[in-house]
Amino acid sequence: MNKITKETILRLILLFLGLIIAHLGVTLFILANEGADPFNVLIQGLRLLIIKTKIIEPTHGTVHMCVCFLIILALLFIDRSYIKLGTIVCMFCGGPIIDIFTLILKGFRIENASLFIKIIILTIGCAILAFGMSVVIKSNAGTGPNDLVAVVISDKSKKRFGVIRIAVDVVFVLTGFILGGKFGIGTIICAFLVGPVADFCMPFSESIVRSCVNKSTNH
Repeated sequence: MNKITKETILRLILLFLGLIIAHLGVTLFILANEGADPFNVLIQGLRLLIIKTKIIEPTHGTVHMCVCFLIILALLFIDRSYIKLGTIVCMFCGGPIIDIFTLILKGFRIENASLFIKIIILTIGCAILAFGMSVVIKSNAGTGPNDLVAVVISDKSKKRFGVIRIAVDVVFVLTGFILGGKFGIGTIICAFLVGPVADFCMPFSESIVRSCVNKSTNH
């Protein structure tokens, strides 16, 4: 196995680990039931819409995976260069990871905690989500489909990413809320903390990835 292949596999492993960490944070948001991050407000709303049809009652993770698949499908027609191996990993693994953590943590009945405890849990969840996100980004193995929405629109429109990301998040939240998704203090905490905390974690995560890659390629 050559060095490039070994490095690619290692970066995918690091991306997967970052994905697990990030979705632990997402699950804490969902279980607190005080408003999830923007994309998962949309997923909650779509799940409720599907349940109302009385045809099927999918898990949150299943709807998450299906929406990510549709985003990737759209990118195949728009610009497939954005799709990397890590993007596919994110599509298939993000939803199931949320479902697994939900099964593990639902016994703690976080939704029944006091608002004060929930705010603490949401803040911790936010930090976990941001750190996991920074590891995924610095793995350079690919970007999650939901994050690619803002990236692609920003690139194609030549507009600043920060402005586009806010606009996309607003659309996610409004659409999800209209469909019945939970908008609340958790969504607000996410909006104000995830970006700054992720920025703070970036150098640390980059150092971890670089160290792991260097150790691998030097053996």
